[in-house]
Amino acid sequence: MANKVNSKKKLVVLSGAGISAESGIKTFRDSDGLWEGHNVLDVATPEGWKKNPELVLDFYNKRRRQLHEVQPNRGHEILAALENDFEVSIITQNVDNLHEKSGSSSVLHLHGELLKVRSISNPNYILDWYTDLILGDLDTNGNQLRPNIVWFGEEVPALDKAVSIVQNADYLIIIGTSLQVYPAASLMHYAKATIPVFYIDPKPATMYDLPNEIKVIATTGSKGMEIVQKELKKLQ
Repeated sequence: MANKVNSKKKLVVLSGAGISAESGIKTFRDSDGLWEGHNVLDVATPEGWKKNPELVLDFYNKRRRQLHEVQPNRGHEILAALENDFEVSIITQNVDNLHEKSGSSSVLHLHGELLKVRSISNPNYILDWYTDLILGDLDTNGNQLRPNIVWFGEEVPALDKAVSIVQNADYLIIIGTSLQVYPAASLMHYAKATIPVFYIDPKPATMYDLPNEIKVIATTGSKGMEIVQKELKKLQ
């Protein structure tokens, strides 16, 4: 059994907000820079936090509550099912838990997770958190807790690990991303030049600058993954 597991090809997935949109989670880039009615600078930057932490906490509390109501869609489910045939590693820009809910076992969150919080003074002090976070919720040293989200202008702690995963991929799927958010958008450039790349998005970017053979599938995540699932079977 061990040899069979080790013989599985490595399938790496770079997922963005588009795959969760079908589940009812909105993306700010679809509405002129507004994220659920808020300017991203007010709710997704260190400056916004310093200016009005209560607004920021309320914003993420609402997003966190929404996670208890939404469910994975067909795109998430197919990715989870592909673990039967491939060693699947998902690197996501999303802060929701829909990949995990669908059954995917290896998910790396580049931009943090809504269901975790951390200390404002110690980025390594991280707690699971499923309810509202308010001012006065503190770590063991009396420091305020904040959403465990990588805000604009902050470093991406998981980036080096993500690069290593992409470098070892046998197949690469890019799904639900405009390829405009860096450094996440740069990850595809670390893939070996010889591997197949599938890019799924209803409004795909047109500039890739990759030596790889890229199959662009201009549709939703669910429909796109049904197509890619069939393509992958042909390649096995």
